[in-house]
This record gives sequence, structure tokens and C-alpha cells, in this order.
Amino acid sequence: MDKKPAPKTGIARIRTAFFYTLKGLRHAMAHEAAFRQEVLLVGILSLIIVVLPLSLLWKGLLFFATALVLIVELLNSAIEAVVDLASPGFHELAGRAKDMGSAAVFICLSLAGILWLLAIVSIISG
Repeated sequence: MDKKPAPKTGIARIRTAFFYTLKGLRHAMAHEAAFRQEVLLVGILSLIIVVLPLSLLWKGLLFFATALVLIVELLNSAIEAVVDLASPGFHELAGRAKDMGSAAVFICLSLAGILWLLAIVSIISG
């Protein structure tokens, strides 16, 4: 088992945290198909947000809701990784934890979808 590194402080802590963040994003891109798909979707939708004839408030809301999908997907993936480590076999509580993580992603995707639908209706209705 690997030894836990000694805690850092100040700028060294911030730099280390930044590199851990990049490592986490690399892991998600390498091992999580859903995250890769959502990154592509967020990238495309972010470009579309720029050209939509909407107020800055609407654009911010759409970007926030769309980017939130990535955050929730990362948390769901973390839950799944820890559950798989702690309970490699089937266990009802492990399944429940994974299902709730998946439900969080679904709710977030639904929220983003509803906001996008409302934004499109707003554009069409003028």
C-alpha cells in the first residue's frame, strides 16, 4: 500500500492540488466514457451559447447548467470507483449508492435540458 504524502502548505499546496486536479481529469477522460461524451457535448453547447441571441444572464445560466453536468458526472464516477473498491461483489448498499449517483447525473442533465428548451422557446417567441 502506498504511503500518504506529507501535507503541503502555501503555494506548494495550491500547486500540488492543481496537479491532482489535472490527474483526476485525465483519469476521467481515460476511463469514463460518459464523461468523455459529456465533455464533447459541453464543448459543442458552449460554442452554441456564444452565438445564441440571448442575454448575458441567459447565456451564463445555460453555461452553468451545462458545465454542472461535468461536475456531477465526476462526483458520480468518484462514488462508483470507491464503491467498486470497497465492495467488489454485489451488495445492495453498493448498488444503491451507484444508482443514486446515476440519478444525480440524470437530474442534472434534465435541468440542463429544460433550461436549453426554455432558452430555445424564448428565442423562437422573440
